[in-house]
Amino acid sequence: MKNLLNIQIFIVLSILTACMGPQGFITEQTPPPIYPDYSGVTIPVNIAPLNFMVSGASRLRVNLSIDELSIDLKGPGRIRIPLRKWRTLLNRAVTLEEEITVTVLAKIQGQWHQYMPFLWHVTRDTLDPFLSYRLIEPGYEVWKSIQLAERHVETFGERIIADNQLTGNNCMNCHTYGNQDPGLSFFHLRGQDGGTVLNRNGELRKIDLFTPGMLSGVVYGNFHPSGRYAVYSTNQVLPGFHTQKGERLEVYDSGSDLVVVDLDLNEIIPFPEGFPNEFRTFPVFSASGDAVYYCNATRMTVPDSIYNLRYDLLKIPFDPTAGTWGNKVDTVVRASAMGLSVCHPKTSPDGRYLLFSMARYGTFPIWHQETDLWLLDLHTGETNKLEEANSSYSDTYHSWSSNSRWFVFASKRDDGLYGKPYFCYVDPRGKAHKPFVLPQRDPQRYLNTLKSYNIPELSRGKLPFDATDIERLYFKVPAEKVSIKQSVDHE
Repeated sequence: MKNLLNIQIFIVLSILTACMGPQGFITEQTPPPIYPDYSGVTIPVNIAPLNFMVSGASRLRVNLSIDELSIDLKGPGRIRIPLRKWRTLLNRAVTLEEEITVTVLAKIQGQWHQYMPFLWHVTRDTLDPFLSYRLIEPGYEVWKSIQLAERHVETFGERIIADNQLTGNNCMNCHTYGNQDPGLSFFHLRGQDGGTVLNRNGELRKIDLFTPGMLSGVVYGNFHPSGRYAVYSTNQVLPGFHTQKGERLEVYDSGSDLVVVDLDLNEIIPFPEGFPNEFRTFPVFSASGDAVYYCNATRMTVPDSIYNLRYDLLKIPFDPTAGTWGNKVDTVVRASAMGLSVCHPKTSPDGRYLLFSMARYGTFPIWHQETDLWLLDLHTGETNKLEEANSSYSDTYHSWSSNSRWFVFASKRDDGLYGKPYFCYVDPRGKAHKPFVLPQRDPQRYLNTLKSYNIPELSRGKLPFDATDIERLYFKVPAEKVSIKQSVDHE
C-alpha cells in the first residue's frame, strides 16, 4: 500500500508540474499551510466539500485522488470543490476503504511551492445532517444582534430560525434538541413577552418556566428520552472581571439548583429535600432516562474563593413513570480531587459514553484557555482526556450525533476569541480523531465574520419552524404558566 501511495503521489506531481509550464518550483518538506486546517482529518461520507485556502498564495493547483479517480482543481488562492465530484470521491473512498490523497502546489510571491501531500480518511459513519448554533459577538461588554441558525452540513445551506431583531432586540439562549430529533427542541427567549420556546411534535409552545420559590427561571437544560420531561438548572448568576493578565470574564453562581419539568402537565418537580445546600448545575438525563447526571460543588462564598470552586460530576436516579427523583446521590467523577472542575456533561445516545469539559476551577469554562474535553466510558469506568481533540484554547459546548460516532463542539483554537464548530470522530474503540471545522463555501468566511458559533447542536432533520414563526410566538401568544407538583416524595 505504501509503495502504491508513493507511485500515486509521483504521478499526481508529474501531472501538476507539467501543467505549470517551464518555470521551476520549490520543494517543501512540510504539508501545505492550508486554512482551515484539514490536513490528516477523518471525515464522514456525507460532509460538505472541505474547501480551503493558502494564505498569501495568488494561485493554487490541487489534486484529489484515490485509486484511478483523480480531480484537478485550480483557484486564486482558494479552492472550491464541486459538490457532485466531491460526493463521487467520498463514495469511492468508503467503497474501497482507502484514503483520499491531497496534493497542493501554491504560487506565493511569484514562486511555485510544491508541498508534501496529506490524506483524508473517509468513514461510512455518517454525521447527523443538520446543525444549529447561536451567532453572537464574542465580547462580554455588550451584545446587539443575536441569531439562531440552522445549517445543512451536507451542503452549504444555512437559514435563520430565530432573530432577536424580530423579537424586540431581546436576549435569546441557545437551541437544544432532544434525541437529535428536529421535532423536539427548546430555547429560552428572554424579554417581557418571552418564555421557553418548546418545539414538540410539530407544535410550538411558549412556557413561563418559573414559579415562586425557584431561584430563577430555568437556564441549562436537557430532554428526557421520552420527550415528556426536561431537566433544568436554576441559577443566580453573577459576572466578575479578572485582574490577572490573560483572564477575561468569570461567571459564577451565587445559588443554583435543579428542577424537572413535566411538559405534559406543565408541572415543576423540584430537587428533593434532605440533601446539602450545594451548587447544582448542568443537568442531563442518562441515555436510558432513569438517572440525571449533574455538576455539583460545595457551597462557598464567591468571588473570594472562585479559584477554589470546583465541581464534581454526580448522578441521581429518576423514575419517569412516577415523575420522582431518587433519594441517593453517587459521585461519578471526583474532579475536585484532580484539582479540576467538571462542566457540561453529555451522554452519548447509545449509553456508552459521557462527554464533558474540565477547567481548573469555576463553572463558566468558555473563557478558560485550559478547558479540555474528557470522555468517560460508562461500561468500563475509564476516564480519558481527549488529547487528539483538545487544543491550547477553550474546547467546550459539545453535543453528540445520533449514532454516537461523532460529536460537535465549540473551540476558540484559531485565535483564542471566536468560537467555531468542530467535528470529532470517535471510532468503535473509543479513540478520538483529529477534529475539523464546519466547512464553508468560501474558506475565508471564518476570517471575515465577527460572530462566534455558540453551542452547536446536531439534528437528524430540518426544524419545522423559522424566524417568522418565533416572531409571531413572541408577540401574539401568551406564555403558558406552570405549577409546582404537589407530591414531590422521592424514591
